[in-house]
Amino acid sequence: MTALPEGGAPRLTVGVVGFGRVGGVLAAALARVGHQVVAVSAISDVSRRRATEVLPGVAVLPPEAVCSLADLVFLTVPDDSLPDLVSGLAATGAVRAGQFIAHTAGRYGIGVLEPATRAGALPLALHPAMSFPGVPGGPLPRLDGVPFGVTAPQQLRAVAEALVVEMGGDPIWVPEESRVLYHAALVAGANHLITLVVQATAIAQSAGIQDPAGLLGPLLHASLDNVLRSGANALTGPVVRGDSGTVAAHVAAIAAADPQALPVYLALARASADLALELGRLAPGRAAELLGILGQGRPFDGGPLGPVDQGPRP
Repeated sequence: MTALPEGGAPRLTVGVVGFGRVGGVLAAALARVGHQVVAVSAISDVSRRRATEVLPGVAVLPPEAVCSLADLVFLTVPDDSLPDLVSGLAATGAVRAGQFIAHTAGRYGIGVLEPATRAGALPLALHPAMSFPGVPGGPLPRLDGVPFGVTAPQQLRAVAEALVVEMGGDPIWVPEESRVLYHAALVAGANHLITLVVQATAIAQSAGIQDPAGLLGPLLHASLDNVLRSGANALTGPVVRGDSGTVAAHVAAIAAADPQALPVYLALARASADLALELGRLAPGRAAELLGILGQGRPFDGGPLGPVDQGPRP
């Protein structure tokens, strides 16, 4: 390790294997607080350019060579590539005792690092719970306030959390056995939200709306804010009101304009109906007709539904 001036905490030499946007963001954050990024591995031309832009003068080397130079090695590769990478590094003797090996895969805890752990490495799982989109050459985001899903052996927990805090993040402890479920929650909330908004935008365009973002933006921001503050009680709309005629009209219109979006609408409307039933906000009688429409994707025949809840719209 290199040392800070008197009174400072020890600094680490750092290597990054897989210099995509996540690797670049982490490397830049660690360098800002005094850790020395000594080498990275980068395969694509885009990754190599990113390395020279973010860390001018830092060596771009094969993964085994990166490991040989660093006290702390970050493996920032796609989740499905991680097990083979760890096994390969351990098999070639690239991992050494006392070396920190950290990965950023949301799906995995420290079990995936077992080959490195057997060689004496110190395992850390540090997953930034944030998306890192952007175009090549664009500015790298900072990690200030970003939650990190942290998993580590108990004796290394303080080290793992300290690294996250140094990078500007907020450590959130995730038990080893809960990593997959933790990651599924993030994917359902973030990635699926993007898919949903893209489909809603396309439906609005089919309706002739010239500025779908301007139409949807205020409503989506308000809905997200409401659900984060109030949970399921933020649910509104025709499903909660038991307005089967409106839902049936939606089904018919979407089927005609954008058939690929219909299965998503049906599935989410059914889930909303189940939630409204659980909350006691949708009467069972109304739910039966509503779920019949949603289950078959059929138009409503206009029969009597009883009193309509004039709740918040939409």
